[in-house]
Amino acid sequence: MSDTPDTYTPPKVWTWNKGNGGQFASINRPVAGATHEKDLPVGQHPLQLYSLATPNGVKVTVMLEELLALGHAGAEYDAWLIRINEGTQFGSGFVAVNPNSKIPALLDTSTATPTRVFESGAILLYLAEKFGALLPSDPAQRAECLSWLFWQMGSAPYLGGGFGHFYVYAPVKIEYAIDRFTMEVKRQLDVLNQRLAQHRFLSGDDYTIADIANWGWYGQVVRGQLYEAAEFLQVHEYPHVQRWANEIAARPAVVRGRMVNRAWGPLEEQLHERHDASDFELRMQDKLNPA
Repeated sequence: MSDTPDTYTPPKVWTWNKGNGGQFASINRPVAGATHEKDLPVGQHPLQLYSLATPNGVKVTVMLEELLALGHAGAEYDAWLIRINEGTQFGSGFVAVNPNSKIPALLDTSTATPTRVFESGAILLYLAEKFGALLPSDPAQRAECLSWLFWQMGSAPYLGGGFGHFYVYAPVKIEYAIDRFTMEVKRQLDVLNQRLAQHRFLSGDDYTIADIANWGWYGQVVRGQLYEAAEFLQVHEYPHVQRWANEIAARPAVVRGRMVNRAWGPLEEQLHERHDASDFELRMQDKLNPA
């Protein structure tokens, strides 16, 4: 593999090269479905979350913690760690909840027949509607909120699968690919910056699921908590995004939500599984594995 553009000519028919490198090469494959039989654990609460604290996973744990902070006791949940680098998401139980084998996946056992919800945006919307919170009721404001929610769902693959992959995870640094996705990420940050120059939050004056969804990706990247790319992306050029990101990061529910299902970084920021509010005091990794 090389930066030289004329060193590779695509064949007429693509074939899977299992040895094509990359950090996730051992679990990537061009087919769907389970690779092994494995039941999912189920805890005592109605909501069962199977996830990892990636930007998409953080959206849901932040949402659940925000709902609990608002007094919605029915939002109590069990959060189970899915180690995607080990292929846990290809177990039969997980595939039954999310046939796409991606985190996060939610199972609501409070319904007559357990309800599965996959795709982080769908989970946010499901929970907002279930509890009547963090989603405007006014039709125009609701439309604005959902527009920014779906904007994030469509835009973040450029930040994650595009920029993040080629800037961090690809086995070689390809200038064209990094330039292409950096340009698009900076354009997206400018879209957010212009919106947030006029409004406190993405939907207007109120904090909603649109902010939760976008903060997981763009808020963390401008705060230097994602890809360690803040300097590379020159995030100081987006002061309104930074203001918004820092305000949300200071919310207690966001602080807690970011810790759940985190399996890297400082031990005092890792809560591998969450089954009770007391786990933030008793079951953080620095408590379970003191130096």
